[in-house]
Amino acid sequence: MIPTSIKIKNGKLPDNPGVYFYYDVTEKLLYIGKATSLKQRVGSYFNKAHEARIEDLVRNIARIEYIETPSVIEALVLEANQIKLHQPPYNVMQRDDKSFIYLCLTNEDFPRPVLYRGFDLERMGIEPFSAKLTAAAKEKFMAVYGPYISGRSLRTALDLVRKTIPWSTCSPGQPKPCFDAQIGKCPGVCSGAISKIDYRKIIKQLMLFFSGKKEQLLRQLTKEMTAAASAKNFEEAAKLRNRVFALEHIHDVSLITRSDEEDERKSWKTIASTRPFIDINGRLEAYDIAHTSGTSNVASMTVFIDGKPAKELYRKFRIKTVEGVNDVAGMEEVMRRRIARSITTPGTWGLPELMIIDGGEGQVNRVQQVLDELGVKTPIVGIAKGFDRKQDRLVYDVRNKELQRVVTTFKEKLAEVRDEAHRFAGAYHRVLRSKRSLAIPPVERKP
Repeated sequence: MIPTSIKIKNGKLPDNPGVYFYYDVTEKLLYIGKATSLKQRVGSYFNKAHEARIEDLVRNIARIEYIETPSVIEALVLEANQIKLHQPPYNVMQRDDKSFIYLCLTNEDFPRPVLYRGFDLERMGIEPFSAKLTAAAKEKFMAVYGPYISGRSLRTALDLVRKTIPWSTCSPGQPKPCFDAQIGKCPGVCSGAISKIDYRKIIKQLMLFFSGKKEQLLRQLTKEMTAAASAKNFEEAAKLRNRVFALEHIHDVSLITRSDEEDERKSWKTIASTRPFIDINGRLEAYDIAHTSGTSNVASMTVFIDGKPAKELYRKFRIKTVEGVNDVAGMEEVMRRRIARSITTPGTWGLPELMIIDGGEGQVNRVQQVLDELGVKTPIVGIAKGFDRKQDRLVYDVRNKELQRVVTTFKEKLAEVRDEAHRFAGAYHRVLRSKRSLAIPPVERKP
């Protein structure tokens, strides 16, 4: 029960979605949070025991303000914008601000939303909590929104909004529309069905929504709908009417789930940061072993960043502890050496978003054992070669739904990174084998 000494806006909390604000006796803003039910969420702070830092927060609450929102998704957006604006101490303290999640809209011909953590943005020279985009940020992004605590909630929000404001994750110049285009989630960048100018208008609508300007967006769409109807373009007017209706009726109370609120509670504790999402445009690494009948054993590590090869980060390994044909043991040696480098030189050997292993269950299971032993949480995918790329078999933890999403959506990209590792390992092996053959003295023949 909330103590009577604490002042509450309007004297009570509504049983509706919204954002709440905790103030101390000096009117300093302490904390901002979101809720599916303001009454239940705020009440939970006072109804049971919590860990020390939350208890410290609760002791200092003197006044509670709140803003009701029409839907949970708008509470999510409002919370992020208010945290960025005010930066309350307990929000920043509950988790290293570099590990918060940010929604970024890329600055390219056909922009798309991508998710980054704060430390990823800092590596790009971007200050995550900055209210204004730096020069470095403007080169890469049209806009940056956040911080968000839950990657799960943010991804769900994006999926909901995409039904009303479709965007593309594909590349132009494709022979046929992508699957998302066929179900209305992509406006047709892949097939050239939309121009850069018209696509930018859609992205600006997405920017309005995540800036917390839903009402402005609705007015804009309604105006366009009226203009289309006046011009007797009834098909376009009907599409806009449906978009307006969908936007007005985003009421998914499951957006903030019990597990999301558990995530929020856990984030008060000092724990190692793990990635709840995999950014396919982040650092991807692929590994391959090459040899000839167990001789001249070598391995390669290729790196892709922003979907392109980062050749200056490629690495070659000469296998030292394995003789003969044993790709599984060779992969274990390479992985132990690679993780050791990330510990000794983290600036140049930082851990990737995803590791791609050339091989099947044997290689994947052995690499996973090494990662578990060393406490590394990076997800891995194995690609067992088939007769052609369509026959490739992907090996991964099917219980990891985020990994499953990436594997299903970006299979071609994963294969491309693997193929580059295969090429690089083969080239190194041929050089080493050539040197070895030159070092063998010629056989003397008797006359």
